[in-house]
Amino acid sequence: MDSEIKEEIPVREEFILCCGAETQVLKCGPWTDLFDNQSANRPKLLVFIITGNPGFSAFYVPFAKAIYSSINRRFPVWVVSHGGHVLTPKDKKILATIDDPNGQENKDTYGLRGQVEHKIAFLRAHVPKEIKLVIVGHSIGCYISLQILKLAPELPIIHSFLLFPTIERMSESPNGRIATPLLCWLRYALYVPTYLLLKPCPEIIKSWLARMVLQRMNLQTEFSLLNICEPFCLVNAAYLGAQEMTQVVKRDNEIIKEHLSKLTFYYGTIDRWCPTEYYEDIKKDFPDGDIRLCEKKISHAFILSSSQDMADVVAGWLNDYLSKTEIRTEGNKD
Repeated sequence: MDSEIKEEIPVREEFILCCGAETQVLKCGPWTDLFDNQSANRPKLLVFIITGNPGFSAFYVPFAKAIYSSINRRFPVWVVSHGGHVLTPKDKKILATIDDPNGQENKDTYGLRGQVEHKIAFLRAHVPKEIKLVIVGHSIGCYISLQILKLAPELPIIHSFLLFPTIERMSESPNGRIATPLLCWLRYALYVPTYLLLKPCPEIIKSWLARMVLQRMNLQTEFSLLNICEPFCLVNAAYLGAQEMTQVVKRDNEIIKEHLSKLTFYYGTIDRWCPTEYYEDIKKDFPDGDIRLCEKKISHAFILSSSQDMADVVAGWLNDYLSKTEIRTEGNKD
């Protein structure tokens, strides 16, 4: 029954150029343009998912649908890819071009700071100031979420749910000790074979490879995932990963302290990117914070196997939070 309900959920796919980077936007719900809707039909809140790395937004569709269903379809749920982690298919058009006039100049479009500016530019251009924002960050998306609070305080963010947050000591984590030499030093050696093997491949071969990868991961999505076979996207994901290893070192306690009442942290018990030691440390530093430890053994890459379980947790928090605020009415009513 649940799967049937999810199939009925409308998801609109759009491609835009944001800060010079091709970007995929996936929107759950009937609201496609929050500025065009009349005030009577405009939702009061947007749930905005910031992905991990790689930032393939199509991976998050089951998670987004499950959240949308669990909050009784009251508010839109949007997922935006990382800049440069998608290429617009030949049969699709780029609908809009966004350059943030208020943003700081950043030439490193596909780097970590560039991805922060990319999300800020999108939110400034697509979300009216009167619509409240709930951010759901995953992995490096949690770091980006915190940076948004720091760099764009005017955005109407009322809460951020940070799932398996890679916000400190990434290179020192069990996975980081393996990933750091691969991403920081050896990735250059992989660029040439990646381009030589995948670039000349016809699209039909890439589609077959993508289907094989999805079957191995037991992941289903109605949107194309050809980007997992595109050298340009893979190189950008590796480049972002390398910056994560070198730049995500010290936890930004100033941001957390300033916005503590707006933050919920969720750490895993089997997470090799942010081990329980990190949970214990932040819990000690912020004893009054909403900092939780997973009791369900959900993995860091929950989108591959536990989207529904994680969505149930997030929706439970969100429904509880909304019941205590003035945002209680249906999203399509004024």
